[in-house]
Amino acid sequence: MEQEKTQYEIGEYVTFHVTARDGRDVEMAVVDEFDIENRHYVVGSVVEDDEIKADGQYIYRCHIKDDDFTVEPILDPKEFDRVSRAYMKLN
Repeated sequence: MEQEKTQYEIGEYVTFHVTARDGRDVEMAVVDEFDIENRHYVVGSVVEDDEIKADGQYIYRCHIKDDDFTVEPILDPKEFDRVSRAYMKLN
């Protein structure tokens, strides 16, 4: 995944790209990150027209290497449930 910093009115965000189910490339802004059970996760929101959408947040498993990172969807429903519940308790 390519990582880039994008300037917005409310500040600077790290962004990443994911492929939507319909095959579209979607730019996401990292709005939060956290660790659960020795794994790192990021919370992303969709970026459209240089604006971060507030109508949904998505959690991805994150792998960090040096100054770069990659994300992957959480495919196991039990892991997703466990991680999303833990994240809700953090906020």
